[in-house]
Amino acid sequence: MANLNDICENMVNEVGDALGAAVVDLESGLLLSVAHNVPYFTQSYLDAVAAAAVDMFRGKTVGTVENLIASQRGADVKRMIQEVQMTTEKTYHFMSIVPGKPNALLVLITGRKANLGMGWASLRSALPKIAPLCP
Repeated sequence: MANLNDICENMVNEVGDALGAAVVDLESGLLLSVAHNVPYFTQSYLDAVAAAAVDMFRGKTVGTVENLIASQRGADVKRMIQEVQMTTEKTYHFMSIVPGKPNALLVLITGRKANLGMGWASLRSALPKIAPLCP
């Protein structure tokens, strides 16, 4: 049976121009797993990227907006953001909450030569494999 590191490694290997993949705990901000092929992805760099992902999904302003929407709709507050694609000058970042694990986030980072469809296909096909391995 594959572990989180194996799944992340497979994602990096199967997507052209992939740089790294990780599973982030959105409660603590800790990396549960990471695989990459970039020498400058040091531990402190990876920790900073994980913290930025936590802010995007669970940051104070995101929580404020979720509270406002719930209030306007007369509904319970819930985490609404499920997926994010972010583009930088040289990279694509694909991010998705792991189904059934609202505090686990799967991230794939690629270069801009990567096919967007392949990035999403790899991420989405890994999610059911990741779910049983996340706390």
